[in-house]
Amino acid sequence: MRSSRPTVTAMAVLPLATLPWAAMAHDCDPAAIFAPEVRYGAGDAAGSIAVGDMDGDGDKDLVIANQLDDDVGILLNTGDGTFDGAVRYAAGDQPDAVAIGDVDGDGDPDVLTVNLNSRDVSVLLNNGDGTLAAQQRVSLNGSPSDVVIGDLDADGNADLAVGIFGRTSIRVLLGNGDGTFTFDADYQIASNPRKMALDDLDGDGDPDLAVASEASSGVNVLLNNGDGTFGFAALYRTSDSLWSVALGDLDGDGDLDVAAGKRFGRDISVLLNDGDGTLGPEREFRAGSEPRTVSMGDLDGDGFTDVAMANVADDTVAVLIGDGTGSFVDFVTYEVGDFPQSLAMADLDGDGDMDLATGNGIGDDASVLLNQCGPFGCPADLDGDGTLTIFDFLAFQNLFDAGDPIADFDGDGRLTLFDFLAFQNAFDAGCP
Repeated sequence: MRSSRPTVTAMAVLPLATLPWAAMAHDCDPAAIFAPEVRYGAGDAAGSIAVGDMDGDGDKDLVIANQLDDDVGILLNTGDGTFDGAVRYAAGDQPDAVAIGDVDGDGDPDVLTVNLNSRDVSVLLNNGDGTLAAQQRVSLNGSPSDVVIGDLDADGNADLAVGIFGRTSIRVLLGNGDGTFTFDADYQIASNPRKMALDDLDGDGDPDLAVASEASSGVNVLLNNGDGTFGFAALYRTSDSLWSVALGDLDGDGDLDVAAGKRFGRDISVLLNDGDGTLGPEREFRAGSEPRTVSMGDLDGDGFTDVAMANVADDTVAVLIGDGTGSFVDFVTYEVGDFPQSLAMADLDGDGDMDLATGNGIGDDASVLLNQCGPFGCPADLDGDGTLTIFDFLAFQNLFDAGDPIADFDGDGRLTLFDFLAFQNAFDAGCP
C-alpha cells in the first residue's frame, strides 16, 4: 500500500528508452550472476529466513527461525554482505516461519514467528539496536503455517494474517500499535494454507492476500474490502500442490502477478494478474527439484523481473531470467546448503544489486550468494544528464505515480515507501 508523500511540481516522464536505467542494461551471464555461496551457522533446522535492518545501521541483516532449537537467530551484517555469528532468542515450540515488521510503532523492525507445535505466534520486539526483548505469545488455537505483516485496516498500525493449517483458514489479528494484537476474524480458504504474500493485487490501494494451498493445489486470493475485512477466497487451480507464493510484475503491465513454488515436482507456476485481482490460467516453467520457496526481483539489471527459487531436493537455487512479458529467456542453478527451505532476496552488500540468502533446514546454516553483475551504472540519474540533482527526485516521483517498474528501486516487484528509501540511498551513493 503506497504511503502518503509530498507533492512536487510535475515534469514530463521520460520514455523508457531514454532513461539511463534502460541504457545501462548490459550482458550479464545468467550463469555468473552470483558468486559461490558463503555459509553462516544458524541453528538446528534453519527453516525460515527473513531480511531487514535490525540494528539501524543501513544494511540488511539476517533473521533465521531454527525449528528444532525453538529459537530465532539474528546475524548482523558487517556492511559488506558478510555476517557476524548468530545471536539467538527463544521462540515457541517449532517456529515454522519468521517475519519482520514494525509492530509496536517505534520505527525499528520486530520479529515474529509462527510456532507449529505450541500453536501460537511469538512476538519479539526490537530494542532498537538489533537485540530482541523476551517473546510475548499470542495463542491461535490451531497450527500456524505462516504469518505476514501489514496495515490491513488503514489505521496506521501493523496487523497480522496467519495461516491456520489444521483449520484451513486465515486468521486476521488487528494490531493495537504497541506490539499486541486483537483477534478480528477467520476466513476460510480451499484447504491447507502454506505460505502467503500480502500486497495490492486489485489496484485499489489496500493490501490483499495470496495464499498457497497444498491439498487443493492452487492459489487462494482474498481481496481486502479496505477496512481489514476480506471477501470470499477465490481459488485459482494449479497442476500440483503449492508451497509458497511471491508477487511481482512479471509482464510489465503495472500490476502484481503470482509465481508459486510447489510441494513436489520440477517446475513453478506463474499466474498473470488481469489487473483487478483475478488471475489468468497457470503457466509452468522449469525450476528444479521441489522448488519450495520463490522470490522475485531484477537480478541481472535489465529492468525486468526475474524469479529465484530454492529447490530442496537438489540443494540449489534456480534463477529464471524474465523477458518482461511474463515468460523467461534463461534458466540457471547455483549450489547452496543442504535442504534450502526458504529464500530471501535483498541488497545485502550495499552495491545496488539484489543478492540471495537461503535457510538450509538440514545443513543448519544459511547460504549467502552475492550478486556480481552490478553495480548497474548510475540508477539515480533518472533525467540522464550525468549529474544527480533535484530533477532526478522529480523524475522518480513521476515514475512512481505512473506505476512504472523503473521506480521499483528495491527490486521486489512492487512500488512502496521502501522504493523511496532505496532511491534516496542510490542518490546518496552518487555515480561511479
